[in-house]
Amino acid sequence: MRWALVKVCLAVTTMVVVAFAFPLGLVVKEMARDRAFAGAEREAAAVAPALSITTDRDELERVVAAAGADSGMSVHLPADGDRGALDLGRGRAADRDIAAVRRMGRASTTEVTGGSALLQPVALGSGAIAVVEVWVPEAAMSNGVGTAWAVLAAVGLALIAGSVAVADRLGVRMVRPARRLVEGAHELGEGQLGARVPEEGPTELRLAAVAFNSMADQVVQLLANERELAADLSHRLRTPLTVLRLNAASLGAGAAADQTRAAVAQLEGEVDTIIRTAREAKPQTAAAGPGTGCDVAEVVRGRMEFWSALAEDEGRKWRVAGAERPVRVPVARADLAAALDALLGNVFRHTAEGTAFAVDVHHAEDAVIVLVSDAGPGISDPRAAMARGRGSGAAGSTGLGLDIVRRLAESTGGDVRIGSSVLGGTEVRIWLQLDARKPAGRGHRGTVRRRRRLLPTR
Repeated sequence: MRWALVKVCLAVTTMVVVAFAFPLGLVVKEMARDRAFAGAEREAAAVAPALSITTDRDELERVVAAAGADSGMSVHLPADGDRGALDLGRGRAADRDIAAVRRMGRASTTEVTGGSALLQPVALGSGAIAVVEVWVPEAAMSNGVGTAWAVLAAVGLALIAGSVAVADRLGVRMVRPARRLVEGAHELGEGQLGARVPEEGPTELRLAAVAFNSMADQVVQLLANERELAADLSHRLRTPLTVLRLNAASLGAGAAADQTRAAVAQLEGEVDTIIRTAREAKPQTAAAGPGTGCDVAEVVRGRMEFWSALAEDEGRKWRVAGAERPVRVPVARADLAAALDALLGNVFRHTAEGTAFAVDVHHAEDAVIVLVSDAGPGISDPRAAMARGRGSGAAGSTGLGLDIVRRLAESTGGDVRIGSSVLGGTEVRIWLQLDARKPAGRGHRGTVRRRRRLLPTR
């Protein structure tokens, strides 16, 4: 916008300067010409009184010399009685031009070598017409024109430069609020809920800033309401959790009882975490760096150990592959465990008892791929299954499990794919990028294609 305004102002000012300076330059040139011929007329008028009195050659030569223009003035006397035509001084005009001036009886100008000549008729005492010729050189007709044109050009350039400078300042005044509005939008999009923009600048931009600040306030209010609602809903779970904890405490000894008590304790911890997070003024979004994250292999082994007891009760075969070598990914351990629990929970919830399942971990240079597969009936519409809030229609299905997995993968620059597994059922592929700062894009899709070569053929 700034440079567009400068260009428009430059074009308009240039056209205005040309429209006025060019005619003004022609007027200056014409004025210089008129000034030169006016001086020539004054010189011719200085000789006219002498011609009306005498036609003596010596007298006229003294008059011409006294006029100070002996080198540029000449007098043409007609023949009179016994005296023939007489020409005093250096004449430059043609004889036909001189004869035409005598015949018409009025002054005239004609082009001659090196300039122009003014031919002024003067009546003699005898009634004949003499012609006074005054030579006007080219330099006299253009005297001062070059200087005037230079001054006009300098003034025009100064006007153009001044208009460009003013347009640039006006452009800055318009662009600066627009840039602040863009920066505020970026900051708000990155989660800085306190981002606001100054309400200044032109009227339209001020109104846009007011609307943006109002929108930001509404976003903050909506998020606050959402946090309060999440905290309230989570707090309602405390009563049934307390009952479960008391009942689990009365189960006595045994592996199943211990696992039940551990599950209840974990659920209480998750509910407490949700309440604390919802009550905070800001979401915790710490950047991943060296030493942060968790070990994928350790989390996979831990969650499979938890689910293995239920798998044995339902007669399900299961296996874990690739979880021997530790590798860290830039996600929190609780988030990765929640994603794995969501996928494994779907296996137990949506497949019949006795259905086998497996978890495979594949290592690459810059990514880790976790495959959760089963031998169930599969997912008929993977696209709909990935949509947030789309339940399968079965009891207890909210459609949020796969969305949790997708958001976890995308937080690292990776993604989630659903397909057919080698076991005959569903395969959910989680791609976790080791460098979460690397943006997803063309390289992202290329990396996915390279990772596919590491996976078993379906």
